[in-house]
Amino acid sequence: MSGKNLKTKVGEVISDRMDKSVVVKVEYLVSHPLYQKRIKQSSKFIAHDENNNCHIGDKVKIIETRPLSKRKRWRVVGIIEKSK
Repeated sequence: MSGKNLKTKVGEVISDRMDKSVVVKVEYLVSHPLYQKRIKQSSKFIAHDENNNCHIGDKVKIIETRPLSKRKRWRVVGIIEKSK
């Protein structure tokens, strides 16, 4: 996988109840097609967290990977900012 251009995203952990998995909410801005106002939207991704280091509120960076389970296609690369 070293030669491929893998997608990365930065988001906030909203759930850490699963073993070795977290749910990451990624927010982004889109332009409304008619009114051109910028609207905030979000997507949720299930990411693999091998050592259960991430907790709710942490800001993390995730990268795409091979399918690890039915819904897991991302893994946590690192924690950017810990929650308080």
